[in-house]
Parts: sequence; structure tokens; C-alpha cells
Amino acid sequence: MNLWHYLPNFYLVGTLSFLCLLAVDNSNLVVAKISEKTALESFLATDIELQKEISPTALKAGKALEKVQQRELFLLEKAARCKFKDMGTFCSEDRANELHLHTRKLLASRQKGIAGGDFIHISKEAISAPFDFPTTSVQAREDMPRQLTPILEGQVTSVSQLKDVQPSDWAFDALQSLIERYGVIAGYPDNTFRGNKAMTRYEFAAALNACLEQINELVAQGTMSSVSQDDLVILQRLQVEFASELGTLQGRVDKLEAHTSFLEANQFSTTTKLTGLVVLALTGGGFSGDRIIDVTGREITTENPNATLLYRATLDLTTSFSGTDLLTIWMEIGSNGPDDNAAGFLEPSFGSVLDYSAKPPVEQFGLSRLHYTFSPLKDVKVSFGPLIALTDYVDSNSYANVSFSDFSTQALINNYILLPVQGLGGGAAVTWKPGNGAFTARAAYVASTANEPSSSNSSFVRGIFPLGYILYPNARSDRGLFQDPYQGVVELEYALSNTFKLRLQYTGGSILSERFDALGANLELALSERIAVFGRYGYGNYKNTAFGDINPSYWMAGIAFPDLFVPGAKSGIAVGQPFIANELGNATQTNIEAFYNFPVSNNIRITPILQVIVNPANQEDNGTIITGTLRTVFSF
Repeated sequence: MNLWHYLPNFYLVGTLSFLCLLAVDNSNLVVAKISEKTALESFLATDIELQKEISPTALKAGKALEKVQQRELFLLEKAARCKFKDMGTFCSEDRANELHLHTRKLLASRQKGIAGGDFIHISKEAISAPFDFPTTSVQAREDMPRQLTPILEGQVTSVSQLKDVQPSDWAFDALQSLIERYGVIAGYPDNTFRGNKAMTRYEFAAALNACLEQINELVAQGTMSSVSQDDLVILQRLQVEFASELGTLQGRVDKLEAHTSFLEANQFSTTTKLTGLVVLALTGGGFSGDRIIDVTGREITTENPNATLLYRATLDLTTSFSGTDLLTIWMEIGSNGPDDNAAGFLEPSFGSVLDYSAKPPVEQFGLSRLHYTFSPLKDVKVSFGPLIALTDYVDSNSYANVSFSDFSTQALINNYILLPVQGLGGGAAVTWKPGNGAFTARAAYVASTANEPSSSNSSFVRGIFPLGYILYPNARSDRGLFQDPYQGVVELEYALSNTFKLRLQYTGGSILSERFDALGANLELALSERIAVFGRYGYGNYKNTAFGDINPSYWMAGIAFPDLFVPGAKSGIAVGQPFIANELGNATQTNIEAFYNFPVSNNIRITPILQVIVNPANQEDNGTIITGTLRTVFSF
């Protein structure tokens, strides 16, 4: 062996050893510098090899990690020294754990960045901190890998090994701090996230996903400065630890979205809804004077009627086949018709009857609505069926239209001369609201004897107002879908907002083989949330009546007080003259009604009602009729 050949190497080793010993004896300054240089050279060589092995997309991450690797080695070494006090300078146990946690963060971020080629956000402290190897003994450096292993592998259990995530786990604490800093989950009134119970890994992944979305939104909005680099490092580690759960969660979300899209595109399961309504009314009243006569002078009674308890019950079945259509079936039963209340008994001709007592059928269950509604176009609705009512489609009013909710007097809830075909019949209705704007056009047609193919001279024809038999005492009806009695009506509504609505109407048709035409107007105006005014007007032409050709007019006006005294209450007062015609009688009947609808609960409402009828039947010889009613409504 040629010792002279190795002499330079021995000399170099000896020199370095001497310098190391000298450095140890003199505060280890020389060794620190040599160690720093050696480490730098080693990492430069590592960087060259790394660039050969990694893809260009990962090169950026690799370069970013140069200084991180240097800093990382320092932190590893310092953590080891803190953990094993015989290796150098002492530090506290908490500090050792803190350094150890930070080291693992850097390791996780490095592994993810190199594997995925992603740019890794590294804290400024990790990049710009001075590279300062501490001085240790040579033996300590040699023993460091062996003694460092239990620190990195045994001190903290990987979260990926846990079945559940406990509040004591670092991931739980890390996510909680991120949630509180960035306001991701606000489940409490003070907008805080108070996690203190174990959760499944999938529950944890859901919260982590919400946190990721929030921070991505901040980045997309250009507010990256509000997100610290350290938080990004924590998020990257959490993503690695919960990669499987996040992937599964995303798969479940994708599946749910696909299922939702399928349901939206393939609706609709046939659905039938049942609702019900029961009206009970205790009513009584009387008149002044000796007797009551009708418009022709015929005596009705000389005695005041007895108090009565009337009823009406409705079961409403609505079925949808596609989600945009509706099949309506009403089954209804009522008491003894118009005669079951004092107002209807004493004044049967001009709409003084309580509306809910006048509707068929009487004392037996029967169909009162049967029709189908669909939308052939986006802003068009069409209804047709063998049992429809014109009042379901035209002449509505927010304050005077529903007899079991607001006014009960029939002549005050609809234009009395505009709709002489009051009852049910076969027909159709179309509603068009262009662009969902302020204008709405409606058209409706009904034939009250559409199911009867032959003519009849019967003294009773279903579906017309009681005054019809006085106007046309020699009743005759051609009957059928397009024969007498029938009526068509068109209505144009302008609704600037919910506070103002104006409706203009025209109707024409035939009752008891004679022609009629009429015009109408319907107005409502909310002056405030607690007060509104409303009214109707009508003018008609009825030919060949028992009184000749007549042109009656009609008007009503009222004021409503929503939410009077209690929220949800309804109240109002209205006055009207249902049939103004000089040919009929020697005076003009005037109807007045006041009511207060009080909500006992969401399903029960009680309404006291006062009716006053002046000059009943357009006869000045008739005394004033006064009635009182206590109406109770149950809805379900």
C-alpha cells in the first residue's frame, strides 16, 4: 500500500479534525461554518440530481424547497437536541413539540409538492430564516438519524390511521382554528365553531371541504393577502391526510347532483293533496214593519224568522301529474240553501243571502268542482271541465271576494249584474300573463246545463241568479254546451304592484233564452299595510224582460283593515246597491255589512258579522232588515 498516495487525504482529515476540536473548544464557531458549507454543497448536489429525476412541472416546487430543506434539517436537528438533552443546548418540552410539529408540516408539504408537481406555498419564515446550524459534537451528529427516528415516527400518530377524529388530534385543532379565522361554519348565534366532540372522518372531510372552498373563494377574489402562508401549509397537510375521504365526499356530491338533475328533468310523481274546510254559522235577524214583499209586490212573510245554525263542508282533492298541472275535485255538502238564514229568507232576489249557504249541493254530498288546469305555454294557464265556476277566474278582489274569509253578503263579494250565471257548469278558462308583467288577460266560458242535450220548459234552470226568474218568468232553456243558459266573460287586469289593481270586464250570454250584456270594473288600493279601499261597478243591458228592456247598474265600495288589533285578523265594512233599475220597484235596495275575522289559531277563525238591508227588494214599503251572524271556519 502506498501510504504517500493517501497522505494528502489523511492530512486533510487530520486538519479538519484539528479544526473541529479547536472549534468545539472555542464556542464551536469554525465547525458551524464548515458544517454550513458542507450542508449547502450537499443540498446543491441533491438539487442537481432532483432536477434530473422530477418533471418540469415539479421543478418549480423543487427549487422552492431548496432553502426549505436546509431550514428543515436545522429544525430536525434542533428538535432532536431539545428532545435528548444530552446532545446539546437544553430547551423546554413544549418548544420541542412545537418544533417537531412544524417539521412535520414541512415534510408533508414537501412530499405533496414533489409528488404532484404543484407549487407549494411555504411560509416566509421557512425561506428567509438564516441557515444557522447549531454546534454539536461529532458523536451527536453521527447518532442523530438513529435518535431522530422515534421523534418523527412515534411521537404523533398519523391521522390517516384513526377511525374517528378526536378533539385532541392535531387535525381537529388545526381545522377548528381555520374555521374560526375564516368564518367557514357559523352554527351558533355568535358565529363561532365550537367543536368539542369526536366526528367521523367523513364529517371531518365535509368541514374541511367547506374550509377549502372558502379559502379558494378568497384567492379567486384577489384577497390572497388575507390568507397566511402557514394556513396554506396546514391545509395542504390536511388534504394529504384526508385525501381519500375528500375524494369519496366529492364522489357522493357528484352522485347527489346527478340524482337531483335527474329528478328535475324527470319529474313528477303523481301527487294528490287533500284539504278541507268546514263553515258553521249561527245566524238570526228580523225586520221592522208589518211584512216583507218582493220586487213584484208578492208577500214573503209577516213574521220574523227564527235563528238558525247552518253549515257547509268541503273536501278538496288536488292532483298533479307533471308538477305543472292540477286536477281539482271538490266534494261539498251544505244545509238548506238560501232559506237557512234570515237575510236569504227575507230578501232572496238581490243577493242579500249569505253566500256560503247558497251554494249547491244541498243536504247531500256531491261534486262542486271538477276541472283540469295545465300550462301549454310559460305564461298561459288553461282550465276546462264539466264543473267550473266563473267566479273562480274573474272578478276577484283581495278584500271582498271569499265568503268564508271576508264579506258574506253575496252582492258584496261579486258584481251582481256582471255574472248572472252564478252556478256551476261545463266550460273553460284561459289566463295569460305576458312576461309575468303588470297586465293579465282572462277569458272564461260556462254553460250551466252543458250536460243536458235537450230543451226544457222547466220552471227551474240550474246555475242562474234568483233575479233571473223574476226577469224571465216564462222560463225556457235550450240547454247543452253552447246553448242557453251560457255566459262568456273577458277581463283585463293591470296590477302595478300588490298595492294597486284595476280590472276591466265585459260579459255577454243568454239566460232563459234571452240575451244580456254587461260591463264591469273592479278596483283595490292599499293605502298602507293597515288600511285599504276597494270597489266595483257594473252596467248591463237585459232584453225582453218582464219589465221590458232594462239597463241596470250596480256599485259597491268598502274599506278594509288588515291585522286590526292582532296579526292575521281581517276586518272591513262595505256598502252597495246591487240592482239599480227604475223599472223594478219604487226604491233602491242598499246593503251594508261589517265583519271582524279573528284568528283563534292557524286552523280556526271566528267572525262576527252584521248585515243591514235598507229598502229590501227595491221596495220602500219594506222595513229595514238587520241580521247578525257568528261564523266559525275550520280549515285543514
